[in-house]
Amino acid sequence: MVALTQVMKEAFEALKVFPLATASKSGIPNVAPMGSVFLIDDETIWIGDNFMQKSLQNVLENPKAALYLYGPGAKGCFQIKADVTVKTSGDEHAKLKAMIQEKKPNLSVKSLLILKITDVFECMPGAEAGKKLL
Repeated sequence: MVALTQVMKEAFEALKVFPLATASKSGIPNVAPMGSVFLIDDETIWIGDNFMQKSLQNVLENPKAALYLYGPGAKGCFQIKADVTVKTSGDEHAKLKAMIQEKKPNLSVKSLLILKITDVFECMPGAEAGKKLL
């Protein structure tokens, strides 16, 4: 696994909504905005499944995803690729549920997507666009 740099972590912390890209086993793509996203450590991201349908089905069929970091306050533009594990119970699921309900008590948490970062790419326009950073 790879570890995010300080600049990447600061970009992550500046954002409120994260586009999550997934694909079905047969390759049908899906992108959906995610709001319950938490940087757990330098190589792990948790996403709460509050409303997922296609995204969840896709990662169950094809446990790969990409998360896009860009927006107001972010210094840089990054695409994070990750391997995904889905949990619907256990200590990690309970911890995520508490984290989400602390901020938004009305949200239910159906499952936890654990993203283990495998690659990070540059997304800013220019000569370095698409360059693998990590």
